Amino acid sequence: MEPDTAPTLSPLPTSALLELIRRRRSIKQAQLRPDPIPREYVEWMLEAANWAPNHGASEPWRFTVFAGEARRALGESFARSYRLGIDPQKYNPQAEKAQLERVWLAPVWISIGMQPGGHHPEWEEVAAVGAAVHAAQLVAASLGLGAFWTSGMPVLHENTANFVGLKAPARLLGFLYVGYPAIPWPQGLRGDWQEKVAWRWG
Repeated sequence: MEPDTAPTLSPLPTSALLELIRRRRSIKQAQLRPDPIPREYVEWMLEAANWAPNHGASEPWRFTVFAGEARRALGESFARSYRLGIDPQKYNPQAEKAQLERVWLAPVWISIGMQPGGHHPEWEEVAAVGAAVHAAQLVAASLGLGAFWTSGMPVLHENTANFVGLKAPARLLGFLYVGYPAIPWPQGLRGDWQEKVAWRWG
């Protein structure tokens, strides 16, 4: 009599998946083209993010997408956050202007929020959001898009968090900006993974 076996999934091409993971790149805003991105592409990215692993099915990720003219208000929020957060003695009008105008360098900006479920340590919720963002970045790479997770004071300031609708205990963890590269696709560099692994096998 044949033993019962659990059903298995049909295998996917692992080599293609590994190649996609190796291909993913963080490309800075000054190295992106301003060309618009199809909304469908962003939807695919966020659907992938929604399948990230998370403890207790808390699904803590929260995203707000800014594209087109909606970026103007986002730039104004960054500029105001700069004014509110900078030491008055260090204030630089050019730095404020850079925050106001940076949103036009990438066609899509996605706020990265974490809404804790209330039952698990915060670090686990943050890790889940990180996994969600990585999934979105992989889909972006599969579409030939660069995606950069940016932070910094104006991006993380309470004023910016309020602007995107995040209230404590929710946290703003940064923004993912996305666009077509204006440069050749960058080559990646990693050390040998085997040097970072200790085996206790068998």
